[in-house]
Formats: sequence, structure tokens, C-alpha cells
Amino acid sequence: MVLSLCRWVGKVAIVTGASSGIGAAIADALVENGLIVAGLARRSERIEERAKKLEGKEGKLHAVKTDMRKEDEITKAFKWVEKNLGQVHILINNAGVAKEGLLSNGDTEAWRNTFDVNVMGLCIATREAVKSMTANNINGHIIHINSVAGHKVVYFPGINVYTASKHAVTALAETLRHEFLARGSKIKITSVSPGFVISEMTTLNTGYSPERQKMLKSQPILKPEDIADAVCYVLSTPETVQINELLITPVGERMF
Repeated sequence: MVLSLCRWVGKVAIVTGASSGIGAAIADALVENGLIVAGLARRSERIEERAKKLEGKEGKLHAVKTDMRKEDEITKAFKWVEKNLGQVHILINNAGVAKEGLLSNGDTEAWRNTFDVNVMGLCIATREAVKSMTANNINGHIIHINSVAGHKVVYFPGINVYTASKHAVTALAETLRHEFLARGSKIKITSVSPGFVISEMTTLNTGYSPERQKMLKSQPILKPEDIADAVCYVLSTPETVQINELLITPVGERMF
């Protein structure tokens, strides 16, 4: 099996949560491989700064200011991409949030925010991507950036509804696969589930308690570029090959 991203060169990819961490690394990697990338995030200025640094690469990065909690902003972003960049071939659902707290005495609004971004935003973006791909007869690829917490309830006190939101992502990926099978669609769906990764949700989160920060920094951890490499691998498979689930953990991790 020859692995190559050549068939995606010049095609449009949307990456949600592209302002930092895994999303930023994925957007950069796709640009390096010749794709036209629309990076969706509230902090679009960060994407604009990286776009300048990527000038001269084979692909190109565009910033699209989008709050993944708001349906109207997501649908508006997809319309802008199709009008200005072209038809959507790839969607990377990377945007995700987590806030430290307990289920027994947690904050309702924080829970709602987690589900709005991790589940509802993902569903809305997926729907818009599938509509675009289907209308234009594109055998595209949708990748959900999931988590090991989407497959097992890990021992991680304070994670509250995050695990439930990621279990939902696992179920949503498989449900979408069944829908594609039922209607004979050739669109691919892959769930990529990392363990600990350096990001604003882990070691770079200054809002965590000192105890949580100490625990996180004691764990083996992946780099965002490791997940970007995995996404490129998934996208490089032939049209007849689909990777349903890719689980990635740092060597020595005990959380899973």
C-alpha cells in the first residue's frame, strides 16, 4: 500500500479548533502537503499569524473566525469556504474543551459548554460537510479527533462530563459509518483517539489546580505533531481503505 496525500493536493480541508495545539499542528501539516486549509476558531488572529509563516508552502492556510458553540457561525463558515475556497473534501473535527470540576457539585454552564463544542458543534460541522460532499459527488474524508476517554472511563478525578462527551463522539462516528453504508456513500469516517497530548487542555492549561498540573506533568505525553502525523497517515490511505479507529498513546501511559 503506497501512502501519499497526492490526491488531496489543491483540495479544501476544514480544521476546527485550528488556533492552537492539535488543530494548529494538523492545519500546518496539511498546508505542507499542498492542501487549501480553512482553520476555524474564535481566536482567528492566531491562525492569521501562522498563515503568514506558511506563505510559500505548497498549500495555503485561511483563518475563519467561528465559535463552534453557535450553529449560525458554523454554517456561515462553511458557506464562506465553499464560496471563496472551493468544495469541501476533508473535515477535521478537532475543536474540543474541558473544564476541571466534579459531577457531584459542578457548574451547569460548564457542562453545557463542553457538550456544545465537543458534541453539538461536531455534529453540525459534520452535517454541513456531508451536505457539501454529497451535493458535489465528492468521496471525502471526515476525521473526529476523539480521545482515549471516548473508549473507557479513565481514572481522572475532575474530568466530569468530558468522558461522556467523548463517548458520544465514538458513537457518532460509528453511527455515521452505518449511514454511509446504508446509502452506498464512499465518504470515509475515522475516529482518532489520542492519549495525553501537550495542549491548552493539559499541561499548558494555567487554570488547573496545582495538584492537577503536577499530575499532568508527571505523565508521558504526546506532541501535537504526533497526532498531525497520524491524521496525514489516515488521509494517505487509498480510496478503498478506511481506518475506522486509530488509538494513539505515549509509551508508558497508564491512563488507558
